[in-house]
Amino acid sequence: MSISAESAAPEAMRPRAQRARRRRSRVLHYAEAYALLGLTAVVAVVFSLHPATRETFPTLINTQAVLANQAVMAVVALAALLPLVCNGWDLSVGAVCGLSSIVMARTMSEGHGVAVALLFGLLVGLAVGSLNALLVTRARVNAVIATLGVATVLAGAVNQITGGLTVVSNIPVFVTSLGSGRFLGLPWVAYVMIVVALLVYYVLEHTPAGRYLYALGSNATAARLAGLRTRVLLASTFICAGLLSALGGFLQVARSAGADPRIGDSLTLPALAAAFLSAAAIKPGRYNVWGTIVAIFFLATLNSGLNLSGVPPYVNSYVNGAALVVGVGIAGLLGRRRAGLT
Repeated sequence: MSISAESAAPEAMRPRAQRARRRRSRVLHYAEAYALLGLTAVVAVVFSLHPATRETFPTLINTQAVLANQAVMAVVALAALLPLVCNGWDLSVGAVCGLSSIVMARTMSEGHGVAVALLFGLLVGLAVGSLNALLVTRARVNAVIATLGVATVLAGAVNQITGGLTVVSNIPVFVTSLGSGRFLGLPWVAYVMIVVALLVYYVLEHTPAGRYLYALGSNATAARLAGLRTRVLLASTFICAGLLSALGGFLQVARSAGADPRIGDSLTLPALAAAFLSAAAIKPGRYNVWGTIVAIFFLATLNSGLNLSGVPPYVNSYVNGAALVVGVGIAGLLGRRRAGLT
């Protein structure tokens, strides 16, 4: 039986149509992956041209300040990212950073060395991270409730230790130099941020442990049936989050040459917003390190421009709160789409 020209034509067109669909899919993927980065560039251009900020925003001093100021936020956001990869929330990352900074600043102000102070701060992060892990994986307390309760307790501990006063005395010059110094035009704390980001990226993307964490976050039941030790994996993310938050506390002491008892409250929301927004950048639908960094500097660029414009401080709260809501919404939408549910 011969095939007519009419029936043969659609067959010949199919590979071409498939290639066109694949090209469109790739274009949409790249547009989705780099939309937030492009939006950051657009915001920077807008504030560079805006009459109120064009003299101050596009300057090397402002760029260095943004990099230095966001180093602490980035480390805390990466701490929040780790449990989030497993669909766990850690609302205590800011509080851990705050308490660790107080402990380290007090230790140094009493004449102890930097190494001892850093060790004490990391032990605080380890202890709180372990407590969160036990509450979530053993006591089976909801992660939001457990970490929110722990954060509230830590806030009380900070107030008890400091009496609401900032710790600023006898901070070693080495620490303050780390916070204010630069190398090759970049702040020293920015190098610490880059090293931490590279380390977390390597673990999540290039080690079996990272693949297991993503598998747990994708489908906890399937991960458990596949033989993964899901409790241990989830617990490890809370412990590492505590340690990274404590490291953020050390950077905060270096940046401010002291420890502010109110710093924890100002870190938690932006850090969570950046971690959630990472699912809308670089690797859409997946919480990831470089998406977190892009989100951090998107929020930082926007907040810096608003501050230099002279807007009231509460506008920053609107921006960060809206970013968290948008980040959660986008993460949920992309996650459902990847799972084929929408």
